[in-house]
Amino acid sequence: MLKVILKGRLLLFLIIFKGAAAVAQSGSDKGLKDFYKGYFPVGVAVTPAQLRDPAQQALILQQFNSLTPENAMKMGPIHPEENRYYWNDADAIVNFAQQHGLKVRGHNLCWHTQTPAWMFRDKEGKLVTKEVLLERLKQHIYAVVGRYKGKIYAWDVVNEAVADENDRLYRNSLWYQICGDDYILKAFQYAHEADPDAVLFYNEYGTEQPKKRDRVFQLLKKLVDAGAPVNGVGLQAHWSLTDPGAGQINDAIKLYTSLGIKVQITELDISVYGPDRRDTTGYTPEREQKQTERYGAIFKVFRDNKQYITGVTFWNLSDRHSWLDSFPVPGRKNYPLLFDQNLQPKKAYQSVVSF
Repeated sequence: MLKVILKGRLLLFLIIFKGAAAVAQSGSDKGLKDFYKGYFPVGVAVTPAQLRDPAQQALILQQFNSLTPENAMKMGPIHPEENRYYWNDADAIVNFAQQHGLKVRGHNLCWHTQTPAWMFRDKEGKLVTKEVLLERLKQHIYAVVGRYKGKIYAWDVVNEAVADENDRLYRNSLWYQICGDDYILKAFQYAHEADPDAVLFYNEYGTEQPKKRDRVFQLLKKLVDAGAPVNGVGLQAHWSLTDPGAGQINDAIKLYTSLGIKVQITELDISVYGPDRRDTTGYTPEREQKQTERYGAIFKVFRDNKQYITGVTFWNLSDRHSWLDSFPVPGRKNYPLLFDQNLQPKKAYQSVVSF
């Protein structure tokens, strides 16, 4: 009798175990895009090489429903010479997205960095006039946005035009030196003309820090008041284990959306390092736990603001490669994402999807 009871209990255990395993297996194909289906699209910045790698391609398709070209659509790579465009890499990303039913965010149309030198100068090497520069900007935007009309749903039109200094509004770039602030409004006008259906964003970092937040708000308000076709603000979200606080993020979202525009988190990663550039401690268990808690807290803010947030994009796919590995300290490995160097989900991943 005892043997029968034990066998019965063992059989019941096996049935329960197999059932649990089956449930776990059935949910294993769910990705971030599925957990956040009722909230917002979840995207990732990619390179063409990643899309050619079977393992990384599989992870992208499992987890994400939106792509952003990390570099392929920036002005320098896509328009290296006045009369020459290089479309291959951008086309590869857009074609991949079209084949797999993914959304695409275009990044970006006007930025002080990675602007090719020819854009600002004439044949003698002198700075061009405002009229010439705006015409070149117009032709660039018409060509790039026009090529992907109907395939790219949103664009970062102007990137990082606000100064870091507290005593000035605009970054003193060559764009600003030649055109004043007119280039910002014109860029949005040109993008809207090239694709009236595209959702247009101003994209910036430091958008949660009170003083810069207020300057970004000032710029956005000027654009809105001028009737510019600006539909949203992109918060780059290159954040750390401690900064900015959840309250600062929430306050920034509420402030920007008071203008009647939407918010997207456009370049999310959580660095394991603070401002000390001498720190090479690496990914300790303590930092792993802090990163896990941090991601969980941040995504709670995002979920609480789902009526305002229309997309969240991670800047890079996994810890195998991140732009933070070369910035601000070249060669210092960072571990800022939800997937490790073997493309496996980290504890931070669980904190994002467990709600």
